[in-house]
Parts: sequence; structure tokens; C-alpha cells
Amino acid sequence: MCVEFPLAIFAKAPLPGQVKTRLIPALGIEGATRLHERLLRDTLATAAATTSAHHITLWTALDHAHPLFLELARRYDIELRAQPEGNLGKRMHHALATMPRAGLLIGSDCPVLTPELIVRCYAALAESEAVCLPAEDGGYALIGVHRPEASLFTGIDWGTERVMAQTHRRIEALGWRLACPAIVWDVDRPEDVIRLTSHPA
Repeated sequence: MCVEFPLAIFAKAPLPGQVKTRLIPALGIEGATRLHERLLRDTLATAAATTSAHHITLWTALDHAHPLFLELARRYDIELRAQPEGNLGKRMHHALATMPRAGLLIGSDCPVLTPELIVRCYAALAESEAVCLPAEDGGYALIGVHRPEASLFTGIDWGTERVMAQTHRRIEALGWRLACPAIVWDVDRPEDVIRLTSHPA
């Protein structure tokens, strides 16, 4: 299933002690790092099955030249770009603003993202100005827009359970229609790891 549309992926380099820190008490530093790498690899495999490689951009953080990033770029023939300075909102806005047309932005820790679901989200942009996949923890795992408005990413309490609600209010203020094809979950807490072990994928 390859549909032609821009797809951006945000990812941190798997540096021990700097990724999945909330999982370190349960998994240890190395275990949390390995899980982060596994999730990133799975995300790239999903992306490659969703849209053409030349439409995929992996936006890197922490160590832009990390061997894992270079390996994934070679394997999937995708573009690597460094996330700019600034908070998460500024970085997300920048990534969406660089797209030549409407596209999607995802993270790298949502194991229930499938090519089919991502394509459904892109298709939703035919009738809506914005699309999101709200997460059970109050955030979101995917966002797509026709026009990247800075207000969607300003004044958001990133990393909290208020992210999706605040984003929804920004979208309503713009008078936009919002599509939410599904509610998903990501891997941030020890209980998510237990859930992951029983996930069919």
C-alpha cells in the first residue's frame, strides 16, 4: 500500500539515559534504550509500507549522525533532517511547513500505527483542514494539516494530558474541521510495556 504524500517522522537517537526515561525504573537504562530503538525501527517499516521513500523525512534529535539514523536512511532510502532548535511545537510546525503540500507528522512510539490507518488519516484531509490521532494519555500520535498554522503549536503544554484538548481548541478557533479516525496509545509508561507484549504485532 503506497500512497503518494509527505510523511514526517520525529525521532530521538537511542542514547542511553536520554530516551524513554519514564521506563527506566521498570526496564533499566539499556532496556529502555533497546525498546526505543525497536519502536523506531518498527515505525520506519510502517512508513515505508505506507508512502514512497522520497516522501518520507526522518527528523532527528540528540545525535543527528547516529549510526541507527544512517542505517535507516540507507535501508529505506529516506531523507534525514535535523530537528531545529526550539520547543516541540516550534519543531513540529517547522517540519509541516517544509512539506510541499498537505502531509502528516508522526512520532516513533505508537505501536498501533499501521499503513492502513495512516492512509485513512491522509484521506481524511480531503474533507477536513486537519486530522489527528488522539492518544489515550491526552496527547496525539499523528497530526496532518493543509496549512501549518503556528497557533496550533503555540501555548501547548507538551508532554501533558492537555495536549489534544488544547490543540482541538486551537483548531476550533481557526474555524477548521478536524477528523479523528481513531484513538490510539503509545509506549510511555511501564503499563504500556505490558500492553505492548500482548499486542498482536
